[in-house]
Amino acid sequence: MRAVDADFRRSVENAAESFALVATTEDCQEGLECVRRKADAKLQGTLMAGLYFEEFEVGREFHHEFSRTVTEMDNTMFSLLTMNPQPLHIDAHFSENTEFGQRLFNSLYTLGIMIGMSVYDTTLGTTIGNLGMTDVKFPKPVFHGDTLKAHTKIISKRASKSRPTQGIVEFEHTMTNQRGEVVASCRRTGLMHCKPKA
Repeated sequence: MRAVDADFRRSVENAAESFALVATTEDCQEGLECVRRKADAKLQGTLMAGLYFEEFEVGREFHHEFSRTVTEMDNTMFSLLTMNPQPLHIDAHFSENTEFGQRLFNSLYTLGIMIGMSVYDTTLGTTIGNLGMTDVKFPKPVFHGDTLKAHTKIISKRASKSRPTQGIVEFEHTMTNQRGEVVASCRRTGLMHCKPKA
């Protein structure tokens, strides 16, 4: 191992130990694991922050650190880019006369943000692709100015029968607003890489 690699590993381990001193026990374990995985990836010349199939545990929950305040520009741009002329999303005057009294944030964009927020902690660089989504729900509306946060739970996993170096993981995603209300949820099935053989 080159000296620079050893120095880098030592600095990452020191950072991980410092992180452990200020985090809760659960956060600490996840944080240390994440820092070490990133350090190993850096030493190998890649950045795979996501988990491999074997690293997922059924029942494990992730409360993703990113949050996002959604804006009028987000809503209008996404709606128009996707050829959706629904006045509930893009017409302020029309929306004033609805039961909501204002424009609704496009639910497909909400779905995309929810899944996107989960990628860094779960599948970045370790997924082959999505196999499908089910049980998509939007129990509360999202409005311009709402701040959204995503949460993920691992529901199930199984090795692929036809692809021995891959596995299937089922994720349950939920999104909450700044008041802690659930505004979106879905189940997503992803095809994941297994850990590379050494």
